[in-house]
Amino acid sequence: MSEGSVQAKAVLQPGEAVPHFRDLAHARRPKRFHAALAAFRSCLRGEWRLDGADIQRSAKHACAGAAAVLLLTYACFHAHLEFALAWPLYLLLVVLSSLSGDVVSSAFISVLSAGSLDYFFVDPLFRFTVSNPLNALALVSFLITAMTVTTLVTRARSEAKLARLQRERLEQLYQLAQNVLALEPEVAMGTKFLEPFENVFGIKAVCIFDPGAGQVSMAGVSRHGLCGRTREAFFFSRDIDDRTVGVTARRLRVRGQITGAIGFEGLEDPARTAGPLVALAATLQERTRAFRHASESAAAAQTEIYRSAVLDALAHEFKTPLATILAAAGGLRAAGPLRSEQLDMAETVEAEAARLGNLTSRLLHIARLDREDVHPRLEATNLTPLVAQTVGQYLRLPTDRRISFEHHEDRIEVMADPELLRLALSQLLDNACKYSLPGSTIAVQLERQDGVVSLRVTNSGSVIASSERQRIFERFYRGADARRFTSGSGLGLYVARKIALAHGGILDLDSERSTGGRITFCLSVPGTKGEPEYAAAVG
Repeated sequence: MSEGSVQAKAVLQPGEAVPHFRDLAHARRPKRFHAALAAFRSCLRGEWRLDGADIQRSAKHACAGAAAVLLLTYACFHAHLEFALAWPLYLLLVVLSSLSGDVVSSAFISVLSAGSLDYFFVDPLFRFTVSNPLNALALVSFLITAMTVTTLVTRARSEAKLARLQRERLEQLYQLAQNVLALEPEVAMGTKFLEPFENVFGIKAVCIFDPGAGQVSMAGVSRHGLCGRTREAFFFSRDIDDRTVGVTARRLRVRGQITGAIGFEGLEDPARTAGPLVALAATLQERTRAFRHASESAAAAQTEIYRSAVLDALAHEFKTPLATILAAAGGLRAAGPLRSEQLDMAETVEAEAARLGNLTSRLLHIARLDREDVHPRLEATNLTPLVAQTVGQYLRLPTDRRISFEHHEDRIEVMADPELLRLALSQLLDNACKYSLPGSTIAVQLERQDGVVSLRVTNSGSVIASSERQRIFERFYRGADARRFTSGSGLGLYVARKIALAHGGILDLDSERSTGGRITFCLSVPGTKGEPEYAAAVG
């Protein structure tokens, strides 16, 4: 520095001037200092975590900045620049270095620049001692300004980098969604479903666990047990983030329910990327399941159409040979005198042919009622003889079950379709014969009370679990005991209840009487004189 600069400094040091500048420095220092300190702390919180590559880049930038500081110091010192002229040049260097470096290297360059200013341009020269408070204030202001600029520039660069990464992630998510949605809906949650996740995001391995199918599917090669970690996330109901090996596992949720788990190995920035990927996987998983359910429902409906058509055709085909058998049996009896054993055989042929004919008619009715709405042809019907006739038909069958019929009135009239009610009663008697113990008694009870006519069929030897008591009336549903006792279609109770509902009544399990190994079904319909009371009781 020149003598003029030294003299200028001496002029600025009278006793009366120093307190003024000290007070000014004390007044300005807190705002700058605290603002810089807050910015620096926030920057440290966001940027201090560095990996090996970041440390190497920071070291290179610090070395380049140090070289630039040395060159600037050499040039300014040999040009005999004063502190007031060198100060803005160093500040400009700090700002330029902050534009390309990180917070650590920029902070290092700021401190090195402040040290160079103090050592080469502040009296006494070549010493880190500042005798003039104004120069000390200038150095502190320079350091604070340099650190503040460094922090703000670094933060702006970080935000710009984050925005760029988010834009890239958004583009990748859009591409992934396009690739996955382009798959056929029937593609299961397997390897083909996971391949777009692996290809678009460059993941080493991706794995999905489907608890419904009980299987784990994976795309890519895992070196850290990704399948096991994915299952662990589902079974222990917790997300996994293992940064040491780069494994991330998340649970899949649909409408608040956990439907599976998905795991990634080698996913970059899982804190920001895993969430959207999991949401996309859960949505596509639900779409696949919905498509599968719709396909199964459509297949079941188509199967039912074919089944009904086959039953219809078989029933019609049976009627002709049955009519021929009945005619032949009748002809044998009319042809001439028969011995007693021949007459018994002819009667047996007629009875069995008639029974097969009735069964065929019932099959036709059931097939028709199953696929159509029931429209009964209502007429005044006396239920007592109708039930007695139906019970009599079952008594003539070769079975070891006994059937009792209890009624207190000879005339119990209802507005009903006799054939449909006969079919419903036949279904109840069929069930009772199938699921009762050999040699047991099946009780049929007909009564009228408060304008409601109730028909109860009770058998012993079978138990219906409480969880199945409403499902037994569903279409095609058969309970565990039912499947063990005998075969069936699961349509009998469904059709019988459908008939009861068509008559304004109900078919249900009588819980009060279905105890101690006994099962009672109650079919209730309104009586001819009790419809208002029944409507009030039901509604």
